[in-house]
Amino acid sequence: MRVVLDTNTIISALLFSGTASRLVPIWQSGRIQPLLSRPILDEYLRALAYPKFGLGGDEIKELLGETFLPFAEVVRVTKRLAIRVRDPDDRKFLECAVAGRAEFLVTGDRDLLALQSYRGLAILTAGDFLRRIEE
Repeated sequence: MRVVLDTNTIISALLFSGTASRLVPIWQSGRIQPLLSRPILDEYLRALAYPKFGLGGDEIKELLGETFLPFAEVVRVTKRLAIRVRDPDDRKFLECAVAGRAEFLVTGDRDLLALQSYRGLAILTAGDFLRRIEE
């Protein structure tokens, strides 16, 4: 199962013990294949460096380098999508999902969730995605 995790989902999964944290052992076991592109990785790194998380550069590299990146597939995005989204920064998640032939985009972003689907891509919250794969 090929999945794109947006920034709020990856931060919740890696730093907190809520619903999204249940994704970590699932991707580490190979049940899902997380996908990311360079722009998504850049955003992950930028967001994890926010002072509110109290992480230094080495801690961020270690966290991503041990917990996420070994299990992720990097997708090269070559086509920009013409879809109109309220926040143009959200487009990178859809572009990665389309280029990587993802089945799911897992997000907490209301604007993306409002789409519900795009070109066969299901757009779900972490809780809805977990319920779907646990059925």
